[in-house]
Amino acid sequence: MTVPQLRSLQLAVEGADAVSALLLAPPQARACFVFAHGAGAGMTHAFMAQAADGLAAHGIATLRFQFPYMEKGSKRPDPPALAQAAVRAAAAEAARLCPGLPLIAGGKSFGARMSSQAQSVQPLPKVVGLAFLGFPLHPAGKPSIARADHLGGVEIPMLFLQGTRDKLAELPLLEPVVNGLGPMATLHLIDQADHAFHVPARSVRNDRDVMVELTQAFATWLEGLGVRSV
Repeated sequence: MTVPQLRSLQLAVEGADAVSALLLAPPQARACFVFAHGAGAGMTHAFMAQAADGLAAHGIATLRFQFPYMEKGSKRPDPPALAQAAVRAAAAEAARLCPGLPLIAGGKSFGARMSSQAQSVQPLPKVVGLAFLGFPLHPAGKPSIARADHLGGVEIPMLFLQGTRDKLAELPLLEPVVNGLGPMATLHLIDQADHAFHVPARSVRNDRDVMVELTQAFATWLEGLGVRSV
């Protein structure tokens, strides 16, 4: 079996210096996921790498990239407009590097929210769906649905992959939000997982099992969009 090759890239982002990116494309890929990282860890974090490997096993390429603040080594996330510009640049590069493949945008936590905001402001070219790996509906301990206000302006399918113990997306708030988006939104709950998709040590499953479920759910959702294996 041919092993997917990891390719290092540089992305030009409007209003910022160039940022690093990583393309992992399996042979005969059927889609490409523009995969944005969370607020506290960049594109090379173990979770990001493991998710990319797991998606590659399902024939899904990934383009991971750094937000400008992470590229500079800062801990303070970029303003939304700049973060959205990075998402837009990554989507454009994915379209260039993976011509003919449907694109999915999204990511982990902060990256998920910046991707959905970018899509709501102006549709991302060639992007046919959004996938959120832990959508951060509210800060921990501060329940609110204000961060979901823009989702009603998104007119492409959305997948919410959420842990049932996620303190940044309490289920009594998240479930009505997703239901209110109608058939455009799909919620897949991962039992006992927290916002980082860790499960308790006492669980009958481990983090690897969670990753298998997460990537399988992503692949199954893609098939529902008509994006099938080649």
